[in-house]
Amino acid sequence: MKTLIMISGTMGVGKTTTCRELQKILPRNVFLDGDWCWDMQPFVVNQETKTMVMKNICFQLNQFLKCSQYEYIIFCWVMHEQGIIDSILSSLDTNDCLIKSFSLIADKHSLVKRIELDINCGIRTADVIERSVARINNYNLLDTVKIDVSNITPLQAAELIKTRL
Repeated sequence: MKTLIMISGTMGVGKTTTCRELQKILPRNVFLDGDWCWDMQPFVVNQETKTMVMKNICFQLNQFLKCSQYEYIIFCWVMHEQGIIDSILSSLDTNDCLIKSFSLIADKHSLVKRIELDINCGIRTADVIERSVARINNYNLLDTVKIDVSNITPLQAAELIKTRL
């Protein structure tokens, strides 16, 4: 049986890094970061691009689910509303698939520190702090297992996720 691992969290909380660590400790896996489907220039967010991104994410996830080579499908994205998670799941063929949904959460101070490190490395811009902090509480409302990453490393978060599978 395949396992689809969905990892949500606000910008800068450590989703991608945690997923990369999870890849190292799980057998036969494939990883999709929803942000890769937004990697466009110019970056335009409108109904057309949102629809395209959702369709691309669901297409790729379905292909991974169909492929016999993978036991674990790891997916992360900024899914700050339950409707986003539900919309993705409703478009997937999850027969014979276990679905595990997690949210990486952090306190404001820890989140800001992480984002500031990204800003200093040129990975993010300063405007991300305000937008990311504003979404912190959204993740408490989701039907997901919460992993508080405020004081743990991405590897520790990955190990916690693995134990909850």
